[in-house]
Amino acid sequence: MSQSKLRWGILGTAHIARKNWEAILNSGNAVLTAVASRDEAKSRRFIEECSRQASHPTPPRALGSYESLLASPDVDAVYIPLPTGPRKEWVLKAAAAGKHVLCEKPCGSNLQDLKEMIDACEKHRVQFMDGVMFMHSSRLDAIRAVLDDGKTVGAMKRIASAFSFNGGEGFLSENIRMHSQLEPHGCLGDLGWYCIRFGLWAMNWKLPREVSGRILSQVGRADSPNSVPTEFSAEMLFDGGNSQTFYCSFLTENQQWAHISGDKGALQVNDFVLPLFGSRASFESQQPHFSIDGCRFNMETRQRIHSVEEYSNNHTSSQETRLFRNFSAQILSGKLNQSWPDQAFKTQQVMEACLASARAGGGLLKI
Repeated sequence: MSQSKLRWGILGTAHIARKNWEAILNSGNAVLTAVASRDEAKSRRFIEECSRQASHPTPPRALGSYESLLASPDVDAVYIPLPTGPRKEWVLKAAAAGKHVLCEKPCGSNLQDLKEMIDACEKHRVQFMDGVMFMHSSRLDAIRAVLDDGKTVGAMKRIASAFSFNGGEGFLSENIRMHSQLEPHGCLGDLGWYCIRFGLWAMNWKLPREVSGRILSQVGRADSPNSVPTEFSAEMLFDGGNSQTFYCSFLTENQQWAHISGDKGALQVNDFVLPLFGSRASFESQQPHFSIDGCRFNMETRQRIHSVEEYSNNHTSSQETRLFRNFSAQILSGKLNQSWPDQAFKTQQVMEACLASARAGGGLLKI
């Protein structure tokens, strides 16, 4: 493309879109030109409220339909934060309209839906990517360097992670994530997606050989056709002796840690999804040493803190800003990135297998 900035539209006014409103502003190579809702007054209110805290040089237009945004000639790419259930329809329409697509996760209601979405984007020569922000953090490069140095962690053997928040009673009875037609995967899609993604990334996108899943608890809103997982755990086995486990939940308080064990040491990230507030993103490595001296049994942690200069949010260096900067730069380069849809597809593939195993009693299921 000959232009210097990618022109964005936001299709929907979900709460997460407020965070990305400012990420587009801070990216440096993108501009927000329109926000669409099914109610123009709602779009205007969204723009006014966001502008009070972070105003774009030229306020985006407020549109009263998704169709009008997709027909806009001044929109090159759309960010789609709609619920998972109706998302496929609008991804297909966006692709057919020639708009590049960044969508929230989980990407599709099922793997076949996601395949259709990716195929449509490929057919119309537009980019597809899911909105996993931590994939664009500079901390990930630092973690990879430690994993690959051969000395700190050594041969990787085990990956464990947890991502949860306590939604409370109102959340369980009212939130859209408790509706099986809107968010059919419950906490597995909303939170487990990140755990699966981190493991696949750590394994250099190697798929597990087998998985098993457990629905530990499930709830449905009064108007939901079925219950959805509110607590979920899974185990994944890889060829070569590696394994991964994760836990996700709407019932336990905030946690978002990931741990990688190797034959020489271990690596721990205490905030792998949403970096803790501050100007540095950190993780730690340990190479504990155990020694016995007569009656004294000594364990030394031999801990090292690694960090990169990166603000946690709402900053030009933050991971959400880097996401929009990276996406925009890719499109402005005139080339598409095939690895992004592949990563989304593999994440959905593993997630669906974990859920299928859980619904079949929790036995091992081949990928």
